[in-house]
Amino acid sequence: MRCLDRICFAYLLLPFMMFCGCGAFGRCEATQQMTPLLIAVNDAPVPFRGSDGLVHLVYELWLTNMSSGEADVEEVEVIGEGAVLEKLDAAAVSHRLQPAGLRESSGVLARGTQSILFLNVVLPNGAQIPKQLLHRVKAHYSAAPPGQQEFVESGGATMPDLQPVVQISAPLRGDGYISADSCCESTRHMRAAMPINGRVYVAQRYAVDWEQLDASNRIYSGPREKLESYTIFGKPVYAVADGVVAVVVTGLPEQTPGKYPTNISIEEADGNSIIEDLGGHHFACYAHMQSASIRVHRGDHVKRGQIIGLVGNSGNSVAPHLHFHVMSSELSLASNGLPYQIDEFKITGATPGTKAFDEGEEKGEPVTITPFSPPQLVKDSLPLDQLIISMAPQ
Repeated sequence: MRCLDRICFAYLLLPFMMFCGCGAFGRCEATQQMTPLLIAVNDAPVPFRGSDGLVHLVYELWLTNMSSGEADVEEVEVIGEGAVLEKLDAAAVSHRLQPAGLRESSGVLARGTQSILFLNVVLPNGAQIPKQLLHRVKAHYSAAPPGQQEFVESGGATMPDLQPVVQISAPLRGDGYISADSCCESTRHMRAAMPINGRVYVAQRYAVDWEQLDASNRIYSGPREKLESYTIFGKPVYAVADGVVAVVVTGLPEQTPGKYPTNISIEEADGNSIIEDLGGHHFACYAHMQSASIRVHRGDHVKRGQIIGLVGNSGNSVAPHLHFHVMSSELSLASNGLPYQIDEFKITGATPGTKAFDEGEEKGEPVTITPFSPPQLVKDSLPLDQLIISMAPQ
């Protein structure tokens, strides 16, 4: 009788045994290894070039703790072509590992729970894109017997998705724009994993909240609650490519800056917005615009560089800005977020980071800027987080 036909009682006594011996029950053709941590990738990364000149692989690693106790993740390695491409220690893991349904990160997986590890694998300059990615996870399991609590598993094999990255022009024109909450370290968009229509999507994986500085490096000057105090309010929004308007939402009011909106439905989250079909299963989302400013209707053909509306503060927005992202369908949330590359822009500086930027915006104080001298001309790249950018017509 094969051992697979019987219960291996050792599993009940020692739930972390590496192998269920079969000698007493007959011959086994394959070994059995306990894998208390299930490792999976739901959406393969699409390689793209960032404004740092390097190729990025951005995706999520799903970890499920099937043990009866906590699992402390101590190390994660991303392996490609036999080489370690990225290595995260316990501190790095604790910053990037997010329990399902929560926005606070933790390096500990509670028993019987699932967490998402948000990864940004940056390939060395000139390196080839690996054909396959594999993940090796080292964890400490509190429920395992003494001497067996350290466990290393490999899994989550995935192949990078080599689909073409859509090339676009900039959605705004002028100087002093901040690529706020952009890829690949910000937690607001990259980690916005949302359960929609029976599946978890990260539609905003590569989204940017474009804001703008005035000559004094302030986001606004004057009363915070007045829309007109904000430098970006009312600036024209431009179609990033030739395409067809798939969705238009209008008629929603402007929110009061500085106050978080309440009772916002999914349908109203993007405010007055446009979703443009760029072709090839790529859709551009332009969100939080002024209702009366939107100049297009569903089914309209638009041309690259055409003005389609004005920046506003509608929907789920606390300050005037243009939210922009590219996704795999015309549904702004039930879509897979896709990278894109802007044809050309200049980086004139950078902020110290999201925290400093948020404090400057909240207090109406000048944002500290590290200038780039001379400005850095960037082509065919996705703007990374917290850069000061000038965008000209293309």
